[in-house]
Amino acid sequence: MTNYLVADPPLVQGPPASTRHVVLESAGHSLHGVLHLPAGEGRHPVVLLLHGFPGWERNFDIAQALRRAGVASLVFHYRGCWGMPGRWSWANALADTEAVLDDLLSGAHPQMAELDARRVAVVGHSLGGFLALQAAAPRPAVRLAASISGFDFGAVSATIEADPTLLEVYTEAFASETPVLTETDGEALVREMLDAGQSWSLRDLATDFEGRAVLLIGTSRDAVTPAALHHEPLVAEFSNAGSRLRHAVLASDHALSDQRVQLTTRVVDFVLDRL
Repeated sequence: MTNYLVADPPLVQGPPASTRHVVLESAGHSLHGVLHLPAGEGRHPVVLLLHGFPGWERNFDIAQALRRAGVASLVFHYRGCWGMPGRWSWANALADTEAVLDDLLSGAHPQMAELDARRVAVVGHSLGGFLALQAAAPRPAVRLAASISGFDFGAVSATIEADPTLLEVYTEAFASETPVLTETDGEALVREMLDAGQSWSLRDLATDFEGRAVLLIGTSRDAVTPAALHHEPLVAEFSNAGSRLRHAVLASDHALSDQRVQLTTRVVDFVLDRL
């Protein structure tokens, strides 16, 4: 197999590789995404690649590596961000993820006929890591799930309840990202998180992944999702619940800015092994 990190794949008979704009539907909203298709006749396995909050890093380097390795990927924007219609909220982002994931699992979307609905994975970064695990948990047809610097809303809610001085810290942090979002602010986002409480705990999802393939990647220089709060307890719960778990803590910041090759290798190899 061609090294997907450093070389383009050889030319093959059939349709060439392509990059396709797709329109996805969620709660009456048209959301826009991009499908990276590898060359050759379908059906191709596919990874739903979920960006974080608000989506500065979209992980297209991972998408391109997946395509060179023969795996399609779909990246899209949730409602209420980056010009998408609708109101931004955590719950709406989760509902959009579930709707798009169900589309992939159905195999019925007319713009994605080349995909194999039996080989679907979901991978997310930060908020996307939370969404990946939440959406995959009740859908056993999802072959594997990966969370990169995943944000555990349940863990943060518990931390704020234990130390109310952190309320302002998270309110300001969320507010700083809202200029590209619609109809929200820092206070509304913190309130929604606290109202959800432990219903959005990633640790509580562990039993749903018994026997299923999971990849958890944390970071050691991360002020947004420090490993001690967001990663290590999750690894312990998923290990105890009997998932087919791979995990690592990479020496990088929240966006893994200086570990992109290491990150890409771990994600793509995991997908190739399991999908």
